[in-house]
Amino acid sequence: MAAGLFPAEPGRIGTDESGKGDYFGPLVVAAFFMPEGQEDVLRELGVRDSKRITDARCREIAETLKRGYRFHSVVTVGPEKYNELWAKLRNLNRLLAWGHARAIENVLERVPAGKAVTDQFGDERFVRQALLQKGREIELVQMPRAEEDPAVAAASILARAEFLTRLHYLSRDVGLELPKGASDLVETAAVKLVRAKGPDVLDKVAKTHFKTTVRVLAAAGVAKLV
Repeated sequence: MAAGLFPAEPGRIGTDESGKGDYFGPLVVAAFFMPEGQEDVLRELGVRDSKRITDARCREIAETLKRGYRFHSVVTVGPEKYNELWAKLRNLNRLLAWGHARAIENVLERVPAGKAVTDQFGDERFVRQALLQKGREIELVQMPRAEEDPAVAAASILARAEFLTRLHYLSRDVGLELPKGASDLVETAAVKLVRAKGPDVLDKVAKTHFKTTVRVLAAAGVAKLV
């Protein structure tokens, strides 16, 4: 049912993603509905851009947000699904738009918000078109440094906390600590993993379109992914 069939609820949805620049782990997009007048409350809880918060604190605040606020959604695109979508779309902005639109849709199923704020990661039409495919009409605002908006900052914390949790479980599944980011440490871990389990393991734990994959396979003595 389109959001426009009901009066818009005072407040706004903020969305943000985590894992976009991490070789290992999923892409996670979160949406958070901030009721009107909650900006100061969120700031008092310590809500700010998740990149400026320690992992442990990020998890703590995420749990507080989940307990204290009813309307939020976390969309997780695991490495295998991510690689499948990348093979079809070949465009990170389109993939991000799909995730942001999905998270917004999930919140709109529960609350008729009239506005959504996202970071400016690409052409706004990507998100708007993805929403319109589901019959969603909502004021969509994309802006640089959107994490300064408390609703977006809250979404960034929910996304980061879920990314950390999923990366932990992936590490446990493969029996090797999978580092964050895309550093030399990441490449070293990936080479070790490929040598132990073969190149196909990367499709299960990593975003294989990263240039990191080429370097890892070369270092491991593997020509390409099967």
